[in-house]
Amino acid sequence: MGARGESVRVGGRRLDIGNPDKELFGSSGITKRDLAAHYRSVGPAMLPHVKGRPLALHRFPDGIDGEGFFQKRRADHAPDWVEGVTVPREKGSTTMVVANGTATLVWLAGQAVITLHPWLSRADDLNRPDRVIIDLDPPGDDFPGVRRAARDTRRLLEELGAPAFLMTTGSRGLHVVVPVRRRLVFDECREIAHGIADRLAQRHPDRLTTEVRKDKRGGRLFVDVLRNSYAQHAVAPYSVRPLAGAPVATPLHWEELDEVASARQWTVRGIGRRIEEVADPWRGMGRRACSLPAVAKRLRHLDR
Repeated sequence: MGARGESVRVGGRRLDIGNPDKELFGSSGITKRDLAAHYRSVGPAMLPHVKGRPLALHRFPDGIDGEGFFQKRRADHAPDWVEGVTVPREKGSTTMVVANGTATLVWLAGQAVITLHPWLSRADDLNRPDRVIIDLDPPGDDFPGVRRAARDTRRLLEELGAPAFLMTTGSRGLHVVVPVRRRLVFDECREIAHGIADRLAQRHPDRLTTEVRKDKRGGRLFVDVLRNSYAQHAVAPYSVRPLAGAPVATPLHWEELDEVASARQWTVRGIGRRIEEVADPWRGMGRRACSLPAVAKRLRHLDR
């Protein structure tokens, strides 16, 4: 490429990264080159959780100090090897990017895609999710309160016979993720997720709420299950967030939770070392998928 670009080889493909020295994260000095290197590094750990899923792409062409936007349509100029899936929408359809290889992750970084948000379902059965996400969203930066809510959530899920996987969001909260068998459509899954969230809030009404309106939460942590719907999405594990320092959404072992001080604890400058030193907390997630109808039955029994 010319003076304003450089080429990298990923998975047998040569990719051009335009303006690689462009700083994307304010005064931190983290560049587009660094972003591309991050996605190249985390690709093997990230791909099992994004592969085969439509992606909503959070782009910041002028960096996080400029205006960002969500791109849901696969760009016309995308290389042929950047795969897509056509998804039905309320009016018509659109073709969204699917990242089935590390090269696609790096190409997206070159387009100033900072954060990847995959659907909760896969392209071969778009209306049947294979995971339920409980988003623990604090009113401020009360991370001790988030940790406590995560433990409450895990305890309830254990009673319901559901596995619980944990991740920092890279922003303020935690995601508790339940892998599920693809038996129910989104509307059915969302109803069960709401039942779990309501039960949590009933057990801890002074700390937790399912109230959507912020002015009615009374300073309590929001147990958010709204993303368990068709065409909704959630931040991918190992995805960078558009915040100062480039924090990364990071899967955790439950045993680590007490030592985590912030949802922004890991950044692009430290996540590689963690991946090398810590066994993948989400390894084998799919093999632990549970039956949501069975979870719903146990939840009804708890309510008696």
